[in-house]
Amino acid sequence: MKKITRFFWFCSGAHVGTLKKYPLEHNKYVGIGATIFFTALFASLSGGYAMYFVFSGNDFAVFFAIFFGLIWGTAIFNMDRYIVSSIDKQGTTNQQILQASPRILLAIMIGIVISRPLELKIFDKEIRQKLKTSYLKGQHRKIDTLQKTYGEKYSTELGKNLDLKKEKDSLEKDINRSRYELNQEVFGDKTNQTSGIVGYGTYAKQKQDVLQEKENRLKTVTDDEDKMDQYLAARKDYEGLNSIRLFSDHQLDSLANVAGFSDRNWALGQLSYNENGTRDLDTYLAESFISYLFILFECLPVFVKLMSPKGPYDVAVGKLSEADVHYAERDKERNITVTDSVYDHHVGSEIEKQKKIITTQSDYDLERHSYD
Repeated sequence: MKKITRFFWFCSGAHVGTLKKYPLEHNKYVGIGATIFFTALFASLSGGYAMYFVFSGNDFAVFFAIFFGLIWGTAIFNMDRYIVSSIDKQGTTNQQILQASPRILLAIMIGIVISRPLELKIFDKEIRQKLKTSYLKGQHRKIDTLQKTYGEKYSTELGKNLDLKKEKDSLEKDINRSRYELNQEVFGDKTNQTSGIVGYGTYAKQKQDVLQEKENRLKTVTDDEDKMDQYLAARKDYEGLNSIRLFSDHQLDSLANVAGFSDRNWALGQLSYNENGTRDLDTYLAESFISYLFILFECLPVFVKLMSPKGPYDVAVGKLSEADVHYAERDKERNITVTDSVYDHHVGSEIEKQKKIITTQSDYDLERHSYD
């Protein structure tokens, strides 16, 4: 139990040697340290989960996820520990709030960052469905685009083929009507189009010739239409229209499984909107609640430190800081005094050395002058 307590004291950024002297402060810093630790733990899980989707499909995806999760959790732990430990309780309330404002903003940003990957896991089922719907719509758009491009590129051939079909339909109707009139002519049925003479006479022969011309033209049109259909079918294969198909359920499931972090993040953002573009309030509130929860959880150590009254530990740390500052100032004075003394000693030694050199040189010059 003592090891756990000391560990949470370390997590809170407290000076353990000083804190041990004040038992009333122990529980407060255990709570602060535990909050920082579990925030880092959630951050580690969140970062690892996000990295797992970045390397999804790789054999080392799990290894990368664990490695990055540990690094990310350690970084968040270090920042949170610094944020809490750097709040000074010696000033007034307004001064403390002003001092903590940048740290609160940083805590909010950290809360948003670590909450997003966990939201992706919480709404995993809805995200998969949204992705499958998106992929299916994308395939529809792709097919429509290919068909539009194909229609624009081969508009002349398609128009000619349509004219051939219309002519073929018209010829078939004319041939049926001409056959009926020929039968009437042969059997002697009197109408506006027949003579009423029984037998295969001149009028019947004329109608037979007209019918034959129409049948020949129909054969030509049918052959041209078949050739055009074959050409257009070959063009469809070339343009990829015949090979593209809508995704099956199995393919959609596979695509959703290998979707990257960016696609899943986009799908999560789309969950809070209905198909008509209006806001889905229930989903929006659920997502917001999770984000706010992690933001509050991240800011909680800072708020606890701000709201807690100045205790004996804070006073002791303040005095210890003042003592360290005083010691640093005195140490500075000591170093200055030592430096001055050493410098003066060096100056005195240099002066004596130069005096001896000058004296020796003067004696030598005097002796030489006397000799000359």
